[in-house]
Amino acid sequence: MKTKLFFSLRVLLLPVVLLAIGNVQAQVLNAPVAAPKQTPPPGSTPWNRACASASFNDYWVRFTWNPPMVNTDNEFILELSDADGNFGSPVELARDGSKNLVFDFYMQFQVPTDTRGENYRLRVRSTSPAVTSPASAPYPMYYISVNSGLTIRPQGQSDFGDGTAQVCDGNSITLEVYGLANADTYTYNWYRSGTLLAEKSESITVTSSGMYNVEVDYGACSGSGNTLSNLIDVTSGSSLGIAINPPAKTDLCSGEIQNLEANINNPSLTYTWFKNGTVIPSSNNYIYTVDASSPGFEGDYQVEIFGPGACVERSAVVTMTNAGDFTVNRNNAANVVLLPGQNTTLSVSTDASSPTYQWYRNGSPVAGATTSSLVVSDTETGTYFARVTLSGGACASTSKDSQTTEVVTPDSFELIVDYTAPYTACENTSIALEVVTINALDTGGNPTDVTSSVINNFAYQWKRDGVNVGGATGSSLSLTDPSENGAYTLDGTLSSYASSSNSLSVQLLVNETLTISSTGTMSCGPSEPITISTATDLTGETFSWLRNNSDTGVSTPDLTVTEAGTYQLVLMRNGCPLPSNEIVISPLDENLITLDPGDIVVFPEGGSRTVTASGGSSYRWLDSNNNEMSNSSSMTFTQEGSFVLIASVGNCQVIRNISVTYLDTFKVPNVITVNGDGVNDQWIIPNSYSNKSDVNVIIYNEKGEEVLNEFSYQNNWPSSSVSFPRQNMVFFYKIRNGGEVLKQGTITVIR
Repeated sequence: MKTKLFFSLRVLLLPVVLLAIGNVQAQVLNAPVAAPKQTPPPGSTPWNRACASASFNDYWVRFTWNPPMVNTDNEFILELSDADGNFGSPVELARDGSKNLVFDFYMQFQVPTDTRGENYRLRVRSTSPAVTSPASAPYPMYYISVNSGLTIRPQGQSDFGDGTAQVCDGNSITLEVYGLANADTYTYNWYRSGTLLAEKSESITVTSSGMYNVEVDYGACSGSGNTLSNLIDVTSGSSLGIAINPPAKTDLCSGEIQNLEANINNPSLTYTWFKNGTVIPSSNNYIYTVDASSPGFEGDYQVEIFGPGACVERSAVVTMTNAGDFTVNRNNAANVVLLPGQNTTLSVSTDASSPTYQWYRNGSPVAGATTSSLVVSDTETGTYFARVTLSGGACASTSKDSQTTEVVTPDSFELIVDYTAPYTACENTSIALEVVTINALDTGGNPTDVTSSVINNFAYQWKRDGVNVGGATGSSLSLTDPSENGAYTLDGTLSSYASSSNSLSVQLLVNETLTISSTGTMSCGPSEPITISTATDLTGETFSWLRNNSDTGVSTPDLTVTEAGTYQLVLMRNGCPLPSNEIVISPLDENLITLDPGDIVVFPEGGSRTVTASGGSSYRWLDSNNNEMSNSSSMTFTQEGSFVLIASVGNCQVIRNISVTYLDTFKVPNVITVNGDGVNDQWIIPNSYSNKSDVNVIIYNEKGEEVLNEFSYQNNWPSSSVSFPRQNMVFFYKIRNGGEVLKQGTITVIR
């Protein structure tokens, strides 16, 4: 039995030796390799290229690694290189923090949508410790975002037409992919009569006849894309030298017509006429007639032909102009208002040569009105225009009408006033009002805007709340003081007409700053109230104290607060709320006070340890009898015991209890006897490791499974509920601080 026990202990202690060695050696991460699909139903063959799409994007790799063990907070991250296999800016594909005790496992990933290339590589890195595997072998990887047939056309055409194109006299044409978003971001395979060409962009310039088509170049995945386009049959042809025969005249008068004739009349050809580069509909004839009676007939004309044995060919431009073109300008306002007994002069001007004039009123000629101006009285209201006619030259009798003028005598006037700038009640501290529109109203109430012609002829009087404002007799009014608040209207008179405007309400905010202050900004609770006050006299005023935008209901000039929140005073001035600045009262955060090295202090007997506090404005260190030991930010302890720190933060105090003990001198035990006698029933470790928030204690069973993983270990393992199925069992422990292993070894539990 003794021999067997000795052999078993050697076997059990072997992992401990390996663990110790592992702290010196680094983990070995092997390069990931392509694996069969693990998603049910699983596959049996690893992938050799990744051809992902919206309908399928499920790929797996197999990853292996070798001890020593990684840290418990480790994650394995699968990364993808760029298309050339470089990891300068790797893309994360997957991460797994649950396999820190598994040395051989699969990782699932999806191909990113911008992946296109033949030489992508994969790698895995660990985070704790930071180790990176070698790169994998290169893999073709594509995300097939386009998986339907492309369309191509001759460049410049709206679509592929009848699928044919011609190359003329050894020249070239360009074929292009169209109807595909971001077409310039893809690589392509162009074919001529089934032969792969060198061009890889979204367009190709060709000089030879043949059947051309294209597909997206997905490399090893091209067969999965189904992107092969329509065919364009490119043939060779000869130029016929199309031109437009010189017309008899190119400068036309209104009503004239002129035939434009192509120099080739061939029924087998198709003719297309253009004006200013735009196709003229229904113009398939070698002759096109320009009609000067059509408005806008002027322009540049061309003809294009194509057909059997002929190239698509467009002629040079022939420019047609309007010989009778001239301008007529109205010199008066569009709307003219005449008061009783008044008259006005209407006039036009023109750049026509030797013009004649005829004035019209309500569509009928005005007898004798044959000059460029016309005097109209208040009894001759109506709609007027002048017709200007050429009296000589190539286009004699060509005429143009001026813009119309509306001459009215009003039944009444309408005044409309408005704010001159954006206005919000109780926000603006000043505003101006002005006349914006004056309408002349006929007997039916129909308005005609006559602002520009009469605004300076009115006499004005502004009113506030129905009472005249002294000196306010202009078309505008500026208001700058809350004492001027009220409802404003404007009265206007012109001759025998009197009008009143719409009403505008003005409620200006007083140009005053309301300030509040407080005796503190940190809430310590009911025992330490804070007072918020203002220097502004609130006697007889209406005001509200707000907390978090809600009325506190307090009506005193000073506000006493014991709660955290945002406080503000709102004072009513001339019917408008005047808000103060805000004061934020923060709750006391005891974590503001920090202790270095902490509130549990351990040092060897006969030694000392200095504890430094920070985050406060003043400090008091007290012993267990409340005697003050120091009032600085640091305190050096030489004796063990219980101590108190009182730190001031603003107007608050934070109390911290400090425990000082001598350093345990015993070693970490490797045997405990769990027999319930109260002696050595639990694994007690020195206080340099126990009760430390930054020290991590981990215990493993003989299978490598964690049975305890705690910070601030309380010397309480195993608990009374833990049972041990065998008499003598061996466990392994690690004591860590961050990435550093402070102590490790075995624990034998004797039952």
